[in-house]
Amino acid sequence: MTFRKAVFSACLLLLAVTTVSAETLKIGLNYPQTGRYKDQGLQQRLGTFLAVDEINQAGGVMGRQLELVIRNTRGEPAQGAKNTAEMIDREGAEMVFGGVSSAVAIASGKAARDRDRLYFGTLTYSNATTGSEGHGHMFREPYNAWMTAKALSQYLKRNHAGEKYFYITADYTWGWSVEESVRKFSETENATHHPGVKTPFPRALINDFREALEKAAASDAKVLMLVLFGDDMVRALNVAYEMGLTDKVQIVVPNLTLGMARQVGPTIMEGIVGGAPWVWNAPYEKNYPRGKEFVEAFSSRYEMRPSSAAASAYSIVYQYKEAVERAGTTNTSSVRAALEGHRYTFLKDEQQWREFDHQNEQTVYVVKVKPRNTVVADQYSSDYFNIIDSMPGNEATQTRAEWEDRRAQAGKPLTL
Repeated sequence: MTFRKAVFSACLLLLAVTTVSAETLKIGLNYPQTGRYKDQGLQQRLGTFLAVDEINQAGGVMGRQLELVIRNTRGEPAQGAKNTAEMIDREGAEMVFGGVSSAVAIASGKAARDRDRLYFGTLTYSNATTGSEGHGHMFREPYNAWMTAKALSQYLKRNHAGEKYFYITADYTWGWSVEESVRKFSETENATHHPGVKTPFPRALINDFREALEKAAASDAKVLMLVLFGDDMVRALNVAYEMGLTDKVQIVVPNLTLGMARQVGPTIMEGIVGGAPWVWNAPYEKNYPRGKEFVEAFSSRYEMRPSSAAASAYSIVYQYKEAVERAGTTNTSSVRAALEGHRYTFLKDEQQWREFDHQNEQTVYVVKVKPRNTVVADQYSSDYFNIIDSMPGNEATQTRAEWEDRRAQAGKPLTL
């Protein structure tokens, strides 16, 4: 072989090695950049960026750098499904995650299933996501409505036993799921004694919330259950404050996030009770080292505290990475098998991806918003949540028998 040919061959080999080593592992983030849930979407994006950068700086996943593909769901199920299809078919995403609306997550998950890809729900609380609409390609990282309601009701029955409730509920799958579950566990299923109204979704107007709150005020209820999320909860709570309701009733927001609290502000939020899968102060209070590392990295990078939305997205990226490494491949069925039944400790105490429904079993927190002076004393004016109660994941989740009963009622198979 001549010197020139040898150099040429070496160059070709170098090019081949470079090409292989430069091949990225694409994952798709499907989240609302606009619409009622855009703040929760932004938090997902920030948490994802942090996880991707950390993983890539540490060498990637099995030697491959993560490449993030993003799409805007606009909070619309059809758009979420379309995005998922595009990210897989056109961009080559090996996994897709995201969603704030449960309807969006469910539609997106089905699009992923049809293409033999996993979908991780980031903020989807409807029981249906891993229940009646669950399938083998959907994994849910946060808790569901059943878990929230069970933990919240434990607290409410101790502190508001015998009191009248009023429900204001977003009229879609998440809202129905949460109201049904809270009524069940708080023993307020009698809608005559514990009345409620539904508000339009996704295009409720201020007048819709005002009319609903006027009915709540006229009902003489002592517990006002605001089954609203994102901008809807923010607007409704501002109206409730203007009406003086925040001083007259105990307001409960079943799914409460830091982003929502920041949007409303500490003056109005004080004393509000809610449920949360994770809050940024928990790692410090309960000594979870990896959780503290995440909070400090996120706070330093973005000059704000992370919400549960950011923590969920961040966790999903790491969980996918570790599942791929355990499986030794990105093959969907192999990664699924590596996830099912897997127990791990990451940002909080032990969690588990349940094998039979792919629900993430984890501790549920009940929180109450602190006084304004405590909130603003934090470096980032975000010390909102006092953890007032909690429930272990194995107590909060549905049993397999309860899950199978719901599946049977929906006419679905008893296995994924």
